[in-house]
Amino acid sequence: MPDTTIRSNTEVVLIGAGIMSATLGLILKELQPDIKIEIFERLDRAAAESSDAWNNAGTGHSAFCELNYTPESEDGTIDPKKAISIAESFEVSRQFWSYLVEQKKISSPEEFIKSIPHLSFVWGDKNVEYLKKRFEALQKNQLFKDMVFSTDLAQLKEWMPLVMEGRDESIKVAATSMAIGTDVNFGELTRSMFNHLSELEGVSLHFNHEVQTLKQRKDKTWRIKITDLATGQKRKVYTKFVFIGAGGGSLPLLEKADVPEGKGFGGFPVSGQWLKCINPDVIAQHQSKVYGKASVGAPPMSVPHIDSRMINGEKQLLFGPFAGFSTRFLKNGSYSDLPLSIKIDNIFPMLSAGIKNIPLTKYLIQQVRQSPKDRIDALREYVPSATSKDWVIERAGQRVQVIKKDKKEGGILEFGTEVITTADGSLSVLLGASPGASTAVSIMIDVVGRCFKEELASPEWQEKIKKMIPSHGQDLNDNPALSDEIRKNTATVLKLNN
Repeated sequence: MPDTTIRSNTEVVLIGAGIMSATLGLILKELQPDIKIEIFERLDRAAAESSDAWNNAGTGHSAFCELNYTPESEDGTIDPKKAISIAESFEVSRQFWSYLVEQKKISSPEEFIKSIPHLSFVWGDKNVEYLKKRFEALQKNQLFKDMVFSTDLAQLKEWMPLVMEGRDESIKVAATSMAIGTDVNFGELTRSMFNHLSELEGVSLHFNHEVQTLKQRKDKTWRIKITDLATGQKRKVYTKFVFIGAGGGSLPLLEKADVPEGKGFGGFPVSGQWLKCINPDVIAQHQSKVYGKASVGAPPMSVPHIDSRMINGEKQLLFGPFAGFSTRFLKNGSYSDLPLSIKIDNIFPMLSAGIKNIPLTKYLIQQVRQSPKDRIDALREYVPSATSKDWVIERAGQRVQVIKKDKKEGGILEFGTEVITTADGSLSVLLGASPGASTAVSIMIDVVGRCFKEELASPEWQEKIKKMIPSHGQDLNDNPALSDEIRKNTATVLKLNN
C-alpha cells in the first residue's frame, strides 16, 4: 500500500488548544510575524478541558482572596511572597489582554472579563486572628493597598448578604474585600485568541488530532506522529520547537518525549464537582467571589468558595469545588491514564509522595464518600439559608498535581505549575494546575526567555514585548506610580473598576 502520511515542516508545534498554547502562539506571532506554527488539539474545539469556564475557578487568580497563597508558619507569621508574585503575574496578564483588545486582535472585553469583588471569609477566633494577620501582611504592599478588613456585621451583610443571611451572630466572623477583583471566562478568552491566531498567515490549527509519538532527531529537531481521530489520516510533522500545554495530558506526552529533564515526574489526578444554583432569586442575591479556608489535607484547587460567575452570557452561582479521585488525567481522558503513567523512573517518587500525603488521601476518600446531604451541609457553612432543591451537582474539571523527584524527600507533591524545558530549549512542557490560567502570560514569557533566549534579548523583540506588556522587566509592587498607571490603563481598556 502507498504511504498516505501527510508530512510538513514548521518552526513551532503547540500541543493542546488551551489558554497556554493560545497565549504562547500569539506572543510568538507578535514577536516574529513570519514564524510558522502548527497547533494540534485532541478534542473538537478549543478550551474544552482545563480552560473551559466550568472546569476552572474563573477567579482571575490574583491572590486577593485565595487563602492558600498566604500560609501561616509555625510561629504565626504570614508569608506574603507567593501572593505578591501571583498578583504581579495577573497584572501582566491584564496588560497583555488590554494590548490584544486595543489592537482588535480579540473580542470585546465584556465577553471574557468583568469586575467583581474578591472576598475572604472566616469564622471562629483562631481563623479571624489569621485573617487579620494576613490583611496586615498584604495591605502594606502596593498591589494590595486597597484591601479592606472588617468584623462589623453590618459591613459584612453589605458585602455578602447571601452569606450573612440566617447566620448565628454569636459566632465571631471576619472578611477582607478587594473591590477591584475580576471574573474571567478563560474559555471565552481562549477561543477568541485562537480565532485570531488561526486567521494569521503561517498558522494551522488542527482539531480532533492526537499526538502519538514525539522523537528528537540527531539534528535536535523533533518528529511528531499524529493521527486525525475523525478520518484516521496519519501525519508527521518536523519542527524546531515543541510546547506541550495539554493540561492533564501533558505528563504522558512528556514521558513519550523521553528527555532527561522529564525523568522522575509523576502525576496525581484530582477530580472536582460544583454545587450549581438553579434558583434565579438566590443567584441574584450574590455579587462577589467569597473564598474560605481549605480543610486539612485538601489540595489548593479544593479551597471552598461561593462564586458568582458569568458563563455563556448567563449569571451563575457555584459552590465548591468538592474534590474526588479518578485515574483519568483529563475530563475526557481514560481510566488507564494514571496506571500507564507509572514508569521505572517515577515509581519511587510517586510512592514516596503518596506516603507523605496520607492526609490528602484521607481527605479525598471523605470527599468521594460524601452524600448529597453532606454537600448541602458544607454549603450551609457559607450560605446558611441554602435549601437542597435550589442546587444541583455539576461536574468540574480534572487536575493533575505534579509529583517530582527530590534528593532529600524521595518525591514531593507540588500544588502549583511546573515548567520543564530541555537544556537545548527545543521542548517546553507545562505541568500542574492553580494558579495556571491567570498567570499564563508570565509563564509563557518565561518559556520564550528559556527557548528563544537570543531572540528575546534582541532590541527588536524587547521593544515589541514592552508594547505588549509596558511593565516588562519592572516589579509593580515596588513601583507605586507605575502600578497605579498600569492598573488605571488596563481597567479603562478592559472596562473594569480601577
